[in-house]
Amino acid sequence: MIDTNEVDVDALVIGGGIAGLQSAIDLANQGFHVLVVEKQPSIGGKMIGLSKVFPTLDCCSCICTPRMAEAEHHPNIEIMTYSEVRQIHRKNRRFLVGIVKKPRYVDEDKCTGCRLCEYACNTDLPHEFEGNLGVRKAIYVPFTNAVPQVALLDIDNCILCGRCEKACPAGAIDFLQEPENVHVRARAVIVATGYEMIPANFKKEYGKGQLRNVLTALQMERLLAPHGPYGRVLRPSDGKEPDSIAFVQCAGSRDHSAGVPYCSRVCCMYAIKQAMLLSGSLPLADLTIYYMDIRAFGKGFEQFFQNAKAMGIEFVKAKVARIGEDEQQNPVVRVEIMEEDGRVEERTHDMVVLSLGLVPAWNPRQAGLAAPADDGFITCVQPSLAPCRTPEEGVFVAGAAAGPKDIPDSIVEAGAAALEAAAYLRGLSSAANPAKSHRHETVEPSTVAGEEQ
Repeated sequence: MIDTNEVDVDALVIGGGIAGLQSAIDLANQGFHVLVVEKQPSIGGKMIGLSKVFPTLDCCSCICTPRMAEAEHHPNIEIMTYSEVRQIHRKNRRFLVGIVKKPRYVDEDKCTGCRLCEYACNTDLPHEFEGNLGVRKAIYVPFTNAVPQVALLDIDNCILCGRCEKACPAGAIDFLQEPENVHVRARAVIVATGYEMIPANFKKEYGKGQLRNVLTALQMERLLAPHGPYGRVLRPSDGKEPDSIAFVQCAGSRDHSAGVPYCSRVCCMYAIKQAMLLSGSLPLADLTIYYMDIRAFGKGFEQFFQNAKAMGIEFVKAKVARIGEDEQQNPVVRVEIMEEDGRVEERTHDMVVLSLGLVPAWNPRQAGLAAPADDGFITCVQPSLAPCRTPEEGVFVAGAAAGPKDIPDSIVEAGAAALEAAAYLRGLSSAANPAKSHRHETVEPSTVAGEEQ
């Protein structure tokens, strides 16, 4: 383990998804020095892997990629990818943050992103970014528009043949890299750690994740993306175009047995979005959504729902009790039709998509912050009036780290968190320098970060 010197910043943003990037950019544009820490090899979060957003059906990459590029090239933003925050504690008016930067086994300063190492590698592995539907090499750039464009060596699956090292024109491969301990001093912290979906194997009645043609919603997003693993929508088991696709809503949400008693908010709308996109790419396919309630609460969401019904997508108010499969690996769904006096029947589809519940991606207790709320998400002291404030002074929250929400709400909250953090930082500066006013002028990074407390 290598220790590095302390780094001084005005604000630390934990999470490099759309909420974290928006917070960082808004703060940096006000002159504050911001460090973004992301646990994945690239910034972009979940959004960069999606196909389109609802209800406008705009391209996700077209929205997310410019923010990724702006954050990477902003003079007031530093980005640490493939790194995890391990400890946060307050000392006087600063937060002392311990970060572990995991080894890529590739020198980031030397790597040019040419991918010659990737082309030379002979080891094929499931690609996590593609929902394990695609293939990657043991050394690879995470995805086409990753930021930074730096290769990552999967040392656990590398056979140490040396082909990548010989192919690298920059001499960037370093098999001896070690984890680094980075010590950061920050005056404010924004938590934008986002969400994860519960595992597909959460329920034995749904196949325990072993059914080839039962996919998660994020896997379907990759199939629908123009740069996805297959280039079009195909069944994973045999490569055929599906003729019948079903969506199972509340798969884990509103389910005490799965540990997710709350509604995950976005599942209804992303299932409707995916069904509409499938209707365009597979116009002859039968599309069915099994739901208990449709929650179309946002601007334009109800009309989006009505448009989906007008397109011929079948909405069946039903509870899905079990999912099995027949000899051709077609999913067989056992449902209780709630609209018809609880009639139970079995329906066969070519593919089934599980709208899995959302859970927090990070537990603040691990870093020494205040305990989360009962649902595991970051606690907000005034959810209605100040949704970005937490019980910890100087710690703010944005996006799905505070609870399930869609992309527009995440971006709005990110801007609010940046404003809260900026006001807090200016308040600290005014307290430290009573004679100096910071009313509306731009704050120079050195003004805030350079003060000794």
